[in-house]
This record gives sequence, C-alpha cells and structure tokens, in this order.
Amino acid sequence: MKKGLIAAGLLISLSGAAQDVSTYTPGTMGEGIVYYLPKTEIELQVTATKVAYTPGEFCQYADRYLRLTGISSKPAEYWEINSIKVNSVGIPDPDNAYAVKLKDKSAASQVELTPEGIIKAINTTSPVEKVPLTKITDTARKRVDPRSFMTEEILLAGSTAKMAELVAKEIYNIRESKNSLTRGQADYMPKDGAALKLMLDNLDEQEQAMTQMFAGTTDRMEKTFTIRMKPETDMKEKVAFRFSKKLGMLDADNLAGEPYYISIVNQEPLPPADPKTKEKKKVEGIIYNIPGKAQVTVFTPSKRYFEGELPVTQFGTTECLVDNLFNKKVNTRVLFNPNTGGIVKIDKD
Repeated sequence: MKKGLIAAGLLISLSGAAQDVSTYTPGTMGEGIVYYLPKTEIELQVTATKVAYTPGEFCQYADRYLRLTGISSKPAEYWEINSIKVNSVGIPDPDNAYAVKLKDKSAASQVELTPEGIIKAINTTSPVEKVPLTKITDTARKRVDPRSFMTEEILLAGSTAKMAELVAKEIYNIRESKNSLTRGQADYMPKDGAALKLMLDNLDEQEQAMTQMFAGTTDRMEKTFTIRMKPETDMKEKVAFRFSKKLGMLDADNLAGEPYYISIVNQEPLPPADPKTKEKKKVEGIIYNIPGKAQVTVFTPSKRYFEGELPVTQFGTTECLVDNLFNKKVNTRVLFNPNTGGIVKIDKD
C-alpha cells in the first residue's frame, strides 16, 4: 500500500467523464488513486473482570457478632466473563485493489478513502462515525480507613476479639441512628432534606467501612480483549480462545483454560463459477462488493454467548457501477460501507 496515495478521510478529485478503472498492480500506477475493497474478519470483544478478595481483620468473628456466614479468611483472586460481542470488520483486501486514473478536464468528482485505503464514498463525504464514550471505572478507588471512626474504647481494647466485639456494637449503634433519622425520631433532626441526606450518607460510609473489617473487601478490574478470526467456509467448531478462572484470557492453543468455540456457516453459498468468467477482463467502472451472509455462533458446551447473522464479503461477490453513472450531465453520489464494501446509498441529480 503506498502511503502517498492514502490518508484519513482522503478526498481525491477524479474526472467526471469516463473513468479509467483497472486492477491495480504495484509499481504500475501513474497519475490517479488506488482503492481497496475490504475483506471480512470476525471480531470478538470479550469483556472480563478480575476479582480480588481481601479478608477483613475480624473475618473470624463475622458470624459471631454480625451473623455474616460464608466469610473466607483466605485472600482469593479469579476472573469471570461478563459479555462477548461479535461483529464483522473490514480490512483491505490486497486481491481486490483497483486503480482509478485521472483523465480529461471535465467536472471533477471525488473519492473518499479510509486511512487504510478502503473506498468510502464517491462525490460526497461519509457521515462522521460517533465513537461511543468509554466509561472509566475507578477500580482502585480510595477506601475510608475504618479506624478513623473508632472510639477510644475500641482502640484501647486489649485483644482482637474484644476490639471486634466493640466494633460490632458500633455498627449496631450506627444502624439505630439511621433508623431514628429515617423515622423522624432522632433527638436532633436535620433542618431540611439535604442535611438529612448528608447525615445518612456519612452514617452509611461509617457502617460500610467498619463492616468491611468483618466481611473483607472485593476489588473488580474490568478488561476488554479483542480477538480476530478469518472466516472459512463452514467453520463449524473452531477454538476462538480459552478462558481460565484463575488465569483469565488465554490463547486458543493454551490447554490451561476452557475452550470457547466459534462456528461460521455460509448462509448463501454461490453456485460454481463459470470457467470463462475467470479470464481476466477489462474493468468498466467502480467495483464494489455484494457481501454474503454467515451464521455465527460463539459457545461453550454449556452456554451460547452469541448467535446471529453477519455479513462476510468472502462469501459474496463483486459487481461494477456502470461508468455512465459518472458524467457531466449527472451528479451521482455513492456511499459505501467500509466494513463490507457494499453500497449503502446512491443519489443523483
């Protein structure tokens, strides 16, 4: 791919008269541009969370004083899958590169390319894609030190067991104070709703901090992993990746994890090609894709994570926009899908 011919959102002037379009051969391009049609890769976006549990200082007293059962005294770390999203994405197909030469001085037209050189539009500009904002979660948020809420009696306790008992009593006192406030029975009621909310929030913060000394803390760190698969005809059960609760995401050939399979089945198989059509012939207009369709499934033996129909250019064919669409008498505007190379819209006036 020649960097001089390709740029982000590139608009290149072409002749509005008959266009000279041909299959591109590297090193033979004169004055003009080169555009690529895309071929499909199936993209899996796996969102997984790493969970880290740290036991509390008083974990062994959680059941005795707060009736919290099942509290572990051992730290733990594990991974879990949240979701798997599957899409078709287009990458430049070196076997479908075409050269459009500039000629004549008639009304100019334009071709817009992606940064990779895939055709996006003719005589117009493609809509600006809105990139969704990624919400960043502060997984390492600062925790409140529970000792900052401890009374002198708690801090001077002679043993861990006594300290746990006093902290538990303080938790129950906080809960009683919250109940009195919400019922309007407190000795000193706040003057308005905002003040009441502030008091309740402070009490919640104290209760949570002290309860964590018994229940422990859990940190969650979310990550998204991207995997690309090249579609093959009737790919019915191929390992896309492996996953381990202990190790997280693993390569497909790493046997330490459970396999996650992908199935890609051509929904519109084309009839056998006529041998005569294989002969190289002159290109007589802008070439575009008519993508095929594939049934895609991502699964394990016990669960299906995705099942749906996606466009796959390799399962389709190519066609030609007749050359007389682009002349001085007709202003034709064409939008292409850069992921499939198919036509999205044609306008003319």
